Amino acid sequence: MGRKLLVALGLVLAAGSGAITGAMIATMTSVMATGGGFAGPGPGITGNDTGGIFPYSPAIEGSYQQIAEDYCARWARLAKVTSIHRKYGDYVSFICYDRLERIH
Repeated sequence: MGRKLLVALGLVLAAGSGAITGAMIATMTSVMATGGGFAGPGPGITGNDTGGIFPYSPAIEGSYQQIAEDYCARWARLAKVTSIHRKYGDYVSFICYDRLERIH
């Protein structure tokens, strides 16, 4: 709600003048500061009922499938790890599926 209000205020300020004002810059900076947390994968698992990703770590090398299974279990689905990029900053990806014969 607060983020939407800041965006609306920024649009009103931008429409009121042809030039970029200090208030507009301050408003947009506030929007970016408060909304930056939703702009991509987080520190944990990011996904939904069809699958997701989580950060690679060599410390949990043998647990990738179990992590995916635990995540997909909340929708009573099966899991399959589809990609492991063994480099810091990359992700392990997986899919959640309903039946063994149908992996989408």
